[in-house]
Amino acid sequence: MPEQLWLPGLEAPPAPTDGLFFAVFPDAQTAAGIAKLAQQLCGEARVRSKPLAPGRLHVTLQHLGNFAGGLPQAEVDAAMRAAASISMEPFTVEFGSVVSFASKPRPGPLVLGGDEGVVGLHTLHDALSEALQKTGLAGFARDRMMSAAVPYTPHVTLAYGMPWAAARSIEPVCWNVREFALMHSLLGRTRHVALARWPLAGAT
Repeated sequence: MPEQLWLPGLEAPPAPTDGLFFAVFPDAQTAAGIAKLAQQLCGEARVRSKPLAPGRLHVTLQHLGNFAGGLPQAEVDAAMRAAASISMEPFTVEFGSVVSFASKPRPGPLVLGGDEGVVGLHTLHDALSEALQKTGLAGFARDRMMSAAVPYTPHVTLAYGMPWAAARSIEPVCWNVREFALMHSLLGRTRHVALARWPLAGAT
């Protein structure tokens, strides 16, 4: 039996273990209400999917990359420099619909969506994008190239593994955004750790 050739160029890259992203979070009362809605929707769909815990509910502003073996300190430092340069007043967000991100017939995420009510999130996203580009953040540049054709869609993920369903209106979910955070995601371990938070100008 011939010896199998080992080709380093064909090695599978190491699996990512850590993610880095900017996000905003609802206040505790709003998060509890969203979690209750998610529980209701999971029950209606009659699936085994579990809603996200209140503490994990968030809106991603910028995804800076996934990494193997921990977060690169240089990228964390660059992200913090970018965040520190943001100057923006607090604003209110409003999500008025439940939207499926599933692709028939495969299940996928069920999320809160918004229209005019998420303009402030677009503004903060764009400000961070400009600041991150100035830092030359490598992870952000790679991720941006991969997702350049996908427009930013602010949303709150309610549950994963949900069947596709038509979008439907709900009683608006609103909260005041007074800060944003840099988050360390422990991939596959359902944990997010806040590395730093920045209040928006004028927030008390």
